[in-house]
Amino acid sequence: MQPVSLQPVSWTTGGALGDRDRAYDNVGAIPDARSYPARWSEAAASFRERLSAEGRARLGLLYGAGPRHAYDLFLPDGTPRGLAVFVHGGYWKAFDRSVWSHLAAGPLAHGLAVALPSYTLCPEARIAAITAEIAAFLDRAAAEVAGPVRLSGHSAGGHLVTRMLCADVDLACAERIARVVSISGVHDLRPLLGTGMNEVLHLDPAEARAESPALREPRPGARLVAVAGSDELPEFRRQNLLLPTVWHGLGAETQAFEIADRHHFSVIEDLTDPGSALTRALAGG
Repeated sequence: MQPVSLQPVSWTTGGALGDRDRAYDNVGAIPDARSYPARWSEAAASFRERLSAEGRARLGLLYGAGPRHAYDLFLPDGTPRGLAVFVHGGYWKAFDRSVWSHLAAGPLAHGLAVALPSYTLCPEARIAAITAEIAAFLDRAAAEVAGPVRLSGHSAGGHLVTRMLCADVDLACAERIARVVSISGVHDLRPLLGTGMNEVLHLDPAEARAESPALREPRPGARLVAVAGSDELPEFRRQNLLLPTVWHGLGAETQAFEIADRHHFSVIEDLTDPGSALTRALAGG
């Protein structure tokens, strides 16, 4: 796979990270940010209604006993050539699968089945427990669809899918993972220790280190694509380059690129377009 729209990255944070809350405050940085969730939810509901009418939606499938241990599976026309996954963000403390259904459109057009999970949110669960939930979901969803597995996730979801490439995660379907696409992923959790959101996340230094993909070993043969928008906050652009740089030195096949004129909320909308660079990064090859 060739790099797509690679842009130079620079940032100024003031000291080590400057104001860490501002460094991760996407709502404060994006004009009209609070309007996005309602628009996403409306598009997702319309998409589910259409796919259900076509008999191509299996909703509310269970992967565990918890109230949020469920996922939706959308099917392409014909036999799937594999499984694609999208894991939502929200800093491990917001949203569920129902907001993002429409993002399955791009991978579906490439003949992939697409699964989107919900998971227990902080503070009810610690981030380490959420990692284990995503592993359980992935093994369950992979059992439903034959062929290679491609993972994508946004923001906190980017963290969670890259954790699936870490050698310490117990994952039965690990050999089937063809690639992981982390979209605006948070790959080093240590900077979050100094943010206000940690009142909800309850990260301590030991968990922040243990749950940071940038501090873990990748599985042999790991393939990672890290993607961010060129208009994202500097800290997300830094995190986007961090993991591919570290893992490349540990033998993984890695790539990082930026999509021009996209910020933290608009960058994921390219998954609705079968021909976008983001969709091709996930579905191609």
